[in-house]
Amino acid sequence: MARLFYPAILEKEPESAFGVTFPDFPGLVSAGNTAEEALVNAHEGLAGHVALMDQDGDLLPKPTAIEAVVADSEIRIVAITLVGVTVPGRAKRVNVTLDEALLEEIDEVAGNRSRFLAEAARAELARRTAS
Repeated sequence: MARLFYPAILEKEPESAFGVTFPDFPGLVSAGNTAEEALVNAHEGLAGHVALMDQDGDLLPKPTAIEAVVADSEIRIVAITLVGVTVPGRAKRVNVTLDEALLEEIDEVAGNRSRFLAEAARAELARRTAS
């Protein structure tokens, strides 16, 4: 299971939320009311973005070295940091045991139970990793 670390720019303008951008993923933006919340959301956003790229068969960019990151002089940088993401691997069939009422709730909202559980696990792992 490969893990890559991409540079992320944490910024804050007066009277605004904290924002996070990724030089290697133009258009991928995350935000939060606190720096911590913005970074947790950045982990989740990057994980989701990478998962979608994998689903589409897109190649991931090679992470830019953090010392090579050049930020726009117009923004107020709080920090430049690294955000880790696990590169999706092959799907593997496993047997799990879950409460049947929980399974019914999942099935009511999800078209694909396996995808739902994988997305929930990725989001929780991103949250725990960022904390």
